[in-house]
Formats: sequence, C-alpha cells, structure tokens
Amino acid sequence: MSGEELLKRLRAILGVRLGDPVVARDPVNLPMIRHWCDAIDDGNPVYTDPELAARSLHGGIVAPPTMLQAWTMPGLVPKEVREAWSSAGIFAALRLLDEAGFTSVVATNCTQEYLRYLRPGDLLSSETEIEDVSEEKKTALGTGHFVTQRTWYRDQHGEPVASMRFRLLKFRPAARASAAPPATSRPRPKPALTHDNRFFWEGVAQRELRIQRCNACHRLQHPPGPMCAGCHGLDLGFVRSQGRGTVYSFVYAHHPAIPPFEVPNLIVLVELEEGTRIVSNLVGAARNQVCIGMPVAVEFVEVEPGRLLPHFRPAAA
Repeated sequence: MSGEELLKRLRAILGVRLGDPVVARDPVNLPMIRHWCDAIDDGNPVYTDPELAARSLHGGIVAPPTMLQAWTMPGLVPKEVREAWSSAGIFAALRLLDEAGFTSVVATNCTQEYLRYLRPGDLLSSETEIEDVSEEKKTALGTGHFVTQRTWYRDQHGEPVASMRFRLLKFRPAARASAAPPATSRPRPKPALTHDNRFFWEGVAQRELRIQRCNACHRLQHPPGPMCAGCHGLDLGFVRSQGRGTVYSFVYAHHPAIPPFEVPNLIVLVELEEGTRIVSNLVGAARNQVCIGMPVAVEFVEVEPGRLLPHFRPAAA
C-alpha cells in the first residue's frame, strides 16, 4: 500500500465513531477512588472522607477528575471480550498503520475536558473517533504518522460528562547506525557509594561479605539503608557473613540485552545462613542444575582489573 493510499484510507474514517460504545465494567465507586488516591498520594478528603465531603460544596464524595480513563479501561477481561474490542474501534484503524509497517507507537500528549464531577454510582460509557491523521513525518524515533483520537464520555443517562483528545505517533523505527558493541567492550556500571553502603563495598574489596546489622535489635538487612527496617533505629553496624546459603529464587534474564552482561543472565536470590537474602549472579552451574534450595557459597570474581564483585557458586550441602 502506497503512502498516499494509506493516508486516504485513514482520512476516510475521520469523524466516524469507531465501534460500539465501551461501557464500564463497574460504576464509579469509593474503593477504586481510594486505590487511585493511594497510588498518586492525593490526600484531598472530598475524594475519600464521606463526612467531610458531605459538608463540602459537593455535598458528598466525588471522584478525582483525572481518574476519567480508569473507569472504562478493559482490565483483565476474558480473551473473547478483548478480541471483540480489538476488532473494532480505534484498534481496527491503527491496524492499518501496523500493516503498512508503522508498528511502533509512542504517546505524545493528552488533554481532557471535564463537564462535571463523577460521583459513586455513575456508570460511564465512552465512544472514540479518529479526529486527525497527519501526513508522513520524520522524527528522531523514525518516520510515521501522528494520530489524534477523540473520546466522549457519558453517564448512565446518556449525558456527556467529559471528553479527551489523545495523540500518538505510529512510526517505523529508524535504522540503527551500527550494531551494539560486544558485551566485553563495555565496562560494568559502578555502584554509587553512599554513607550507608560504603562499608559493604569496602568489604568486597577485601573479599569480605558484610551484612548490615542494627546495633539495637540486631536485625540483619540487605541492601543497606539509613535506618533499621525493624525498630527504625539509626545505630547501624555490620557483621561478616560466612558467605554460605541456598538459592531462594532465580531467573534467567533474556531481554533486554544489556552489555556487558551475558544473555541469558542468571540472577539468583540467595538466602544466607545468617538469616537475610542477597541478589547476585550464580556461576559454575549448568542450566539444568540450578534449582531452589541449591547450596551455594560466595566467590569474589574479578570482573575488571582490580575490581571485585561477590558472585555465588554451587557448594557441597
């Protein structure tokens, strides 16, 4: 499909409502409002305190306006519902761009207009149309089209309550100038030394595995912090671990490939005999040998000249 034909097909559906209205799975409700306010640390009491909200000019609980999109999002709906929704509406229009090779996407901006506050019990529905599609543009990310969507939100009575204009870029990624250098050509990132963790890295340089300990309640914790996670004490020291433990959990990280780390990168969570856990790499074990509960022991590996890191290796039980 040529660029002109693609643009013609896209602009043929400008202003056309795409698909049936999407009806919220649940009405506006206080538990969801509380979750939202907790997540973004919004302490406005008219959103969560019924008694105070009743004395406000709103006369009761109202939802944060910025929750608008949350009410009609599909969530973890059954597969057949997702497929039905993705076969119509804005998804069908964007598929035209996918088929033309503009497979990557990035949001650029969003504006919302609120006509009234939403209250518990309101059941929202939304309808979307494509308002505009730009000509092909060259950007730093690649060549593509800016697509502007317009969504109208209505309540259970069909009355408009808000609208949203959302713009995204569907683009074909620009070719990379050169392939990524091999892993060995890049140094490992160096840790940021702070007052709280300096003792740990100084210990590593001396081939010691030091674990932070609260001098008040004797709780061990790793990674180091400025305060005891148990008693909140500030008098902190450390103990020298024997470096023995068992694999509590592990994962092979395949993506993204980040030099200089090998792919797949075997990352383990080791439960030390002293009673705390530490994240590290496991060396010297075949893939089919790694298992939960495997005995391991620390080994200080020189990853660069003069620079040590604590890794773990299988050990006798």
